[in-house]
Amino acid sequence: MAATHFTPAVRFLGSCYKQRLLTPHLSVGWRAISGGEYRRPGQTQDNTPIWKKFDFNKGVEGIRKHFTLLKNEFLGRWTGPEGKPLIEHILEQTRVIWEFRGPESLEQWTVSSDQEIGGRSEAYLKLGRNNATCLMYGTLCSAPPRDGETRYSGYCTLRSKPPMGSFDSKKHHDWSSFNTLHLRIRGDGRPWMINVGAETYFSHQKDDMYSYFLYTRGGPYWQDVKIPFSKFFLSSRGRVQDDQHPLWLDKVNTIGITLGDKADGPFQLEIDFVAVCNDRAHTEEFAYEVYKRNPEV
Repeated sequence: MAATHFTPAVRFLGSCYKQRLLTPHLSVGWRAISGGEYRRPGQTQDNTPIWKKFDFNKGVEGIRKHFTLLKNEFLGRWTGPEGKPLIEHILEQTRVIWEFRGPESLEQWTVSSDQEIGGRSEAYLKLGRNNATCLMYGTLCSAPPRDGETRYSGYCTLRSKPPMGSFDSKKHHDWSSFNTLHLRIRGDGRPWMINVGAETYFSHQKDDMYSYFLYTRGGPYWQDVKIPFSKFFLSSRGRVQDDQHPLWLDKVNTIGITLGDKADGPFQLEIDFVAVCNDRAHTEEFAYEVYKRNPEV
């Protein structure tokens, strides 16, 4: 049988393939190994050693916190779903998810703006009067940064942190017993966007978001807003998808409120609570057309 001769390029590719099989850990990106964050062009790199960032006291507090969560999770399973008796869970009509009654309630939320991409918008979060509400305020600026890359800018977002269990295990909000989102707000007349993020099966769906509009009246009076979950439409990276699907209410991770109406200037939004309720008069399952991949003949 004749011997097979390979070109130097083929032998080089073969050696690289073998090296990748024998050392799979070297194929992981350096950012995944070092745990570094995204750094924009021109931004200085943080070279602080990792041992200088470690705090022993915070480590002890974290261990105490996670063991307490583990205890509560274990005892809550014997009580009922989500630590409530079964009869109370079945008959529950309204559940307040977030209410702002102290400084610790603000730790469950994250404020961001286009400053992350080099923009000039500013957003802040603080407690309202009598420490009984949440006030998001700031200034919106739609001028894009002069970096030669970004073309559009001008947004501010308030987003809830995803629920975490003991030892940072992943958890979800289960709202399958409810069909309506209920907010009590007081705005300045600007239109906002409510975004709900749910768990997905595949990694390429990580940017999927369910959104709906929130119109504030402005003025000194409070506004009770009820939005059925059937009205939320699917979008990905800001683009509305043609193939729509209902929101998975048992796998909700986060909820956010975004301002991006391109009206430069100050803004403010005051929130009393965010809740979910079961509206028996609302029977709609999904408000948008759902395509069938194999239509019935």
